Amino acid sequence: MSAVVGTHAARQVNLGSLERIPIGEGRTFDVDGLQIAVFRPRSGQVFATQASCPHANGPLADGLVGNGTVVCPFHAYRFDLATGCPQGNTCAPLTTYPAGLTAGGDVVVTFGGR
Repeated sequence: MSAVVGTHAARQVNLGSLERIPIGEGRTFDVDGLQIAVFRPRSGQVFATQASCPHANGPLADGLVGNGTVVCPFHAYRFDLATGCPQGNTCAPLTTYPAGLTAGGDVVVTFGGR
């Protein structure tokens, strides 16, 4: 499904059922060669970011998820899931992607169109 946003086309990708991601965890998905991490915090929201920590390429989907943040499993760097901003460290921010759910409970991530 595509939508035109400004002069850039946005593309939504359906990643399948939310049930594939346990509550309070993340999973990594490959979207046309791009690795993204999708998180399902206990708040009920869904977030998508780049899959690797910018500091040491730690697998963010394996990190601790809580209070709207993810903690990298390699060096405990913390990032805000909504904005990608680092918290308490000087690491580069994460790339984030708009994520949501379909009426049927599938995870949809939007790429481009920013």
